[in-house]
Amino acid sequence: MAEGDVAPAVLAIGRPDFPKVLIDTLRRQAGVGHCMVFALSRAGAASCMLDAGSIAIGGDLGAAYAGQFHEFDPNRDALFEGEGNAPIMLPAFAPRMYGARYRKIFFQDSGIVDKCATAIWVSGTCFYVNFYRIAAQGRFSAAQRERLETMAPAIAASVARHFQHNAAPERSLAEMFATCAPLAGLTPRERDVCRRILEGFSSEAISNELGISLHSTLTYRKRAYERLGISSQSELFAIVLRLLAPRLN
Repeated sequence: MAEGDVAPAVLAIGRPDFPKVLIDTLRRQAGVGHCMVFALSRAGAASCMLDAGSIAIGGDLGAAYAGQFHEFDPNRDALFEGEGNAPIMLPAFAPRMYGARYRKIFFQDSGIVDKCATAIWVSGTCFYVNFYRIAAQGRFSAAQRERLETMAPAIAASVARHFQHNAAPERSLAEMFATCAPLAGLTPRERDVCRRILEGFSSEAISNELGISLHSTLTYRKRAYERLGISSQSELFAIVLRLLAPRLN
């Protein structure tokens, strides 16, 4: 999977529609039915940060997990042993891992039949990202699990960045281009073009947006790519993704 496949979620960091963009991206790329994000601390506090998708009682499940059930999560040891800057991919889902009451509330009553999860620690907080499939969908296929594992670093970093800083729309990306090498080495017009490439604009749309000719747009893109040592949108996005993780701390 190209890193650009998760670009919509990364570029939505700080925006009010981040939850919708995130679940839409997860559905499209890996067949995820529902996503929930919890923030856990070593002091024992837990809160539900995001609940998006097709589970009608997701809000109730989030409140129940944050209230007490996080203490009985079989992934808890793996979460708290994995503190560091790298995303953690949690063990594959197996119902026998969970106690009877936990299974009834979180799987039988909700219709959840499968889950994958990743997590990342940032400044003493664990952002625990859960991906679910419901009965109407069936379990994740091997290919979907593989795609989620590939996406996990970008998704975990995006979630952490969104909830840690609650950045204003555009600010995170604009700051990267203004202050972070190698993006800061571009000319102002090259930055304008590259930012719109990341946002999914076609060359024609960039020309219209900036009020320049198509030839100029293509020239700025070529020069920017040469400065960055890349040749595609996915490589441009990979630079942004690499810069994102260090900025979390």
